[in-house]
Amino acid sequence: MSARERVLDSAIELLGTAGLRALSHNRVDDTAGLPRGSASNHFRTRSALLGGAVDRIVEREMAVVQPVAELSTAGDLVDRLVQLLDLTTNDNRTLSTARLVLFLESSHDASLREALDRGRSAMESSTASALARLGAPRPDVAARAVMACMEGLVLHRIARHDESDPRPPIAVVVRAALAD
Repeated sequence: MSARERVLDSAIELLGTAGLRALSHNRVDDTAGLPRGSASNHFRTRSALLGGAVDRIVEREMAVVQPVAELSTAGDLVDRLVQLLDLTTNDNRTLSTARLVLFLESSHDASLREALDRGRSAMESSTASALARLGAPRPDVAARAVMACMEGLVLHRIARHDESDPRPPIAVVVRAALAD
């Protein structure tokens, strides 16, 4: 792993475990086990560090999301979305928490909002492709609905520690998307 990736992964770790206020170049260096000044060599400003963290989150999440486009039945899609939700809120909980922290901060920061929008667009495109193959009459609209459902479920699981079964709401949204 490169020093740049270590910096970004440490920034994500801080955002996801201690929140936005905990993020500083020095704390990132310490968390990454790198010499002081390493984070600022890669990301001169806090804004650049936040943007880099968004890009790294998208990179790590897209590695898991891409297989959604390869599914062949609505049931497969529901199963995969439930698996993704479990992965996102269990194994990758810190990453998802960092994304939510950045999401809230983006309401005050246009460049951060743009970076998050690029990531969401990539995920939405993958979902739209899967829905189009499954016969959704309006795959772009359907993908937005599925994404909204998933984002809401992630938020509830992380912020509210909601462990209810996500399969019923996901299935409802997928069925509605295909029957539109």
